[in-house]
This record gives sequence, structure tokens and C-alpha cells, in this order.
Amino acid sequence: SSNMEDNVSLKFRQQLLFIDENLVAEDVAALKFLCIDLLPFRKLESVKSAVDIFQLLMAEEYLNEEDTFLLAELLYRIKCYSLLRKLGYTKEKVQECLHEKGRVSPYRQMLYELSENITTETLKDIIFLLKNFLPKRRITLSALDMLILLEKQGHLTEDNVQMLEEVCMNVSPDLLETVNCYKRAKECDCLYQERCGQQDQGGDNPPVFCTVLYQLNPLLKLPNESDWETYQGCELFSLLGKRRGMEAVLTPFCMRKYKSNKFIEAESFFISFLQKMTSYKMDGPHRGFCIVINNVNFDRSLQERKGSCKDAGELERVFRWLGLDVEIYKDLTSHGIKELMQAWQQRQDHKDRDCFICCILSHGESGAIYGKDEELVSIRTIMSYFTAKQCPQLAEKPKLFFIQACQGKEIQCPIYVEADARVPDLSSMQQNISPSESIPEEADFLLGMATIDGYASFRHIQQGAWYIQALCSKLQLLVPRGEDILSILTEVNADVSRRVDRWGTKKQMPQPAYTLRKKFIFPIPEDPPPS
Repeated sequence: SSNMEDNVSLKFRQQLLFIDENLVAEDVAALKFLCIDLLPFRKLESVKSAVDIFQLLMAEEYLNEEDTFLLAELLYRIKCYSLLRKLGYTKEKVQECLHEKGRVSPYRQMLYELSENITTETLKDIIFLLKNFLPKRRITLSALDMLILLEKQGHLTEDNVQMLEEVCMNVSPDLLETVNCYKRAKECDCLYQERCGQQDQGGDNPPVFCTVLYQLNPLLKLPNESDWETYQGCELFSLLGKRRGMEAVLTPFCMRKYKSNKFIEAESFFISFLQKMTSYKMDGPHRGFCIVINNVNFDRSLQERKGSCKDAGELERVFRWLGLDVEIYKDLTSHGIKELMQAWQQRQDHKDRDCFICCILSHGESGAIYGKDEELVSIRTIMSYFTAKQCPQLAEKPKLFFIQACQGKEIQCPIYVEADARVPDLSSMQQNISPSESIPEEADFLLGMATIDGYASFRHIQQGAWYIQALCSKLQLLVPRGEDILSILTEVNADVSRRVDRWGTKKQMPQPAYTLRKKFIFPIPEDPPPS
């Protein structure tokens, strides 16, 4: 029996050694930071390797061969997912167990997330702002070092993040949002405890989170459940995925029951917080810019795009109503389009805005649109001007592109409708490109195409393009109802797919492609829709 125990212990220590060998210095520093609330700081200061941390955790009985969850949680927090297998865990399994077994506090999680998102340049700015609070001697500080110093000096605690808030307000809206998420979660938990107490009062009433979950079902598109009380916290976490700060606010709801119907404020707080977590931030000082390129006249063989000025005017009215600053450009050459994109890429005032929208009305081919000079510009090229690397002011902000142009050969159609494509015998032969191939390979883009690849899109010479008119109509109808952009575009698809020319022979189906990470929801305007 003793030999068996020794073998188990040896195997366990071999696992720990393997993990240690696969962690770099930055990982060890992160583990030390995440353990600050669990281990004596004096002992943590002398840590040189991950093995040292494991020894301390075992000495404090946080870690043993029967219970390795804390180590799994720590590896999960620092995103070393491949090492979880050594402990018999997966990323998904850890996520499921966090609400019940997690030991790293929301406060510590928030600080660590901040450190991960502080760039070298931002760190220099923060250190400059905190010059009077940091050591006078010249030392090289990492983001984690800086946070530890602020904690040591009492400027930063679980209940007081004001200094952090003020610094982030000066250097980065995204960092500030991380701090605000933590504050909202803490307020939500405190409000819950004030109203309901912490005791499990039993009874037949369902847990609070089940009741709220039921009411949030339309927002989150969760599966229908006849018995919401069977819905467990771990399942909730799996469904929502790993979202920033989510555990902090969900834990109180997942862990307790209470026997009172006076929880409206707590429920409202929870709903508000959840909406913010699952939606892009749209409460900045300015909504954003919307540019509209309206190519009507062309130099050689392409026909005049009659009715397009009505589309441009409608887009301007609707997006102004939604709070955007709209600029319209008419009849640009292919070079002019690229120059315009470069000029908007370099605008510094994107920093104070929530989003960016670009609408292009022109003739087109697969994956490209025509300039006035009848030269093609690929849609991917246009969008690539606004990637996080090329346009850092718009990083992590939603960028929406709406393209009214054919994506294939013209279909013979009567004068009642025209197709936004080149005359067939002059059309350039090129490989078809789908919308998903046009979109940059990074997050926060949406591309709304008037038609699927290879097909024509239609424009009424007096009433405007089917797609643009449907888009403007559905935005005016559904934004006041709080619908997100993908739900609105689904309705646009339904609207356009029902439209036919008066002979009943021409149809069209729009197609969105996107890499959005959250819901994009326009704030509801105070004024009524423009039409």
C-alpha cells in the first residue's frame, strides 16, 4: 500500500515537473500574481519557478494529487490550455466548474486581465501618471509589478479601484471598461446580498438566476427549457461562453436561492450588466462616422446607376438619425476610393467614437466594386484599411460595410429594374470570391452584401436599390425595438427575398458575413425615424 502511495505521489510530482518545464518566466510571474490572495506574500516574493509555487500550494493544502482544480484554474487563467490535459482537465471542463470551485477572486481576475491588455506604450503613460506613487529609484516595471506596488501601498484594494479608474480614463477607454465591468459586477452582487441575504432559504421558489435566465432567453437565444430549475450554473457558463467578468456577476445567482419576490432591482442590474457584457460599447461621446460612396456615372461602357442618389440620401437620413456623422462622396475613381480609405484610416478622431460604417453604391463583380474609371477595387482591399494594425483607433470597435453592387453577370431584365453589373460581353472574367473571403481575418467586421456571389442585385430607377431600401426600412423599424444588427439583416434578407420585378421573374438574396465578437445594437434614438 505504501509503495502504491509512493508511486502515485511520484507520478503526481512528475506531472507538476512537466508543467513547470513548459512554463516561461512570464507565466510564473502571472501564477505568482494570481496566488497573492491565497499564499503569504513574503513567501511568494522568494519564488523563482513554478515548482516553488506548487510547493507553497501543497503546503497550504490547496493542491494535492486528489484535488488539482486550483492549479487547473490557474493554468486556465493564464491561457495555458494544453497543459490542462496533464491534470485530466479540458478548457471546457474547467469553465463548467469555475462557478463552484473557482478560488481566484473577480478582483484578481480583473487586475490580471488589465495587465494582459496594457501595451508597452500604455504602460509608459501609466507609470508617468503615477510617478509620485511609485519608487523613485529607476527600475523596470512590468504591468503586474506596477499593480503589486499599488496594492502594497494601499492605493488599490478590492473595494477601492478609484486610482486605477482615473488612470485608465486618461490612457485607454478599453482598460477603463474592464475596471467598470468589475465595479458593475461588484455592485450587482452587493445589491443582491442587501435585498436577499446570503442564506439558502429553500422552499419551492426557483433560484434567482433561473428566473432571470428565463426572462433573458430572447436576448441570449438559449434553448427552451420546460423546467428552468433544472438549469445548472455550469450549463449556463457553457452556453454563455467565457465572457469578460461574467463569472463575477453570475456566481451569486448560481449559488443561492431565496424566497422573496422583491428582487426587481437586482434583476434589472443583472440584465443591464449582461447586455453590456454581450454587446459592443455604444455609449461613447460620439457614435461614429458613416461614409457613403455613391458612384452613379462611369467613364466608358458602364450604364448610369439611376435611382442611386435616392439610396444615398436615404442612407444619410437613417444613419444621421442613428447618431452618426455622415459624409457622402460621389463618382470616385478606383484610385480615389483607395485614397479616401487611406484618409479615413488615418483619422485620429475615431478614438472617441463607438463604430465605423462604410456604404458603397456602385457596379461590381465577384468580390469587387468598380470605380468611376471602370477599374475594379477588391472589397477585401477596402476593408483591410481598417484592421486593428492599420487603424488602431478602431481596434476592438465594430466596423460595418454595406455594399450595393452586383457580384456576378448581368441578367437580362426590362427597363423597370436595372442590374448593378457590367454588360455581359464586356465583363472581366475572374474567379468568384465569397463575402467571407472578402472580410479581413480578424474580429469586429461585418460585411453586408446586396446579393450572393455570382448574382446580380437590382435597383429600381426611381425608388432605389431593393437592398438599400430594405436596409433603411428595417433599421428604422427594428432599432427602436432594441434588435441587434444581425437580427435586422435577417429581416432585410426576408424582405428582399420576397421582392420580384413586376413580371415575377427576377429575385435577389442578400448575404452578410461577419467576425463580430458581440452583439451590435444601436442605442435607440430620441427622435422618431426620418421616414
